[in-house]
Amino acid sequence: MKKKVFILAVIILVVGFGTYKYIYQDHRDIASEEANFTTTVQDIFTSFTENDSLANAKYLDKTVALRGKISNIDLENKIITIDEKLSARFTDNFPENIKPQDSITLKGRLVGFDDLLEEIQMDQCTLVE
Repeated sequence: MKKKVFILAVIILVVGFGTYKYIYQDHRDIASEEANFTTTVQDIFTSFTENDSLANAKYLDKTVALRGKISNIDLENKIITIDEKLSARFTDNFPENIKPQDSITLKGRLVGFDDLLEEIQMDQCTLVE
C-alpha cells in the first residue's frame, strides 16, 4: 500500500512540475533573437493589404527586421512611426539620436495589422545598426 501511495505522489509531483514549467515559461528576448524575416515596411504592408489571413499566418508573433523612413517620433510613449504604415513600440533602449526622415532598420515582434488605421504594429523593438 505504501508503495502505491509513493508512486502516486511521485506522478502527481512530476505532472505538477511539468504543468508549472509549461504555464510559467521564460519571456522571449526579441533583442537577442535572429530575425525570421528582413524586408521593407512597404513590402509587408502590401502583404497585409492583399491577403490579411495569409500575412498573419506568415508574420504574426515572429521576429522581423523592417526598413523604412521615420515619419513620427513619440518620445513620451516610446513609439516611432515608419513610412506612416508601421507603429513600433520600444520597451527599453529608445534611440536618442534619431530624427524624422532618417532611414532606419528596426527589429521587433510583429503584433498585427490594424485594419481600421491601416497600420502594422510591432513591439519590443530595437534599432538595428
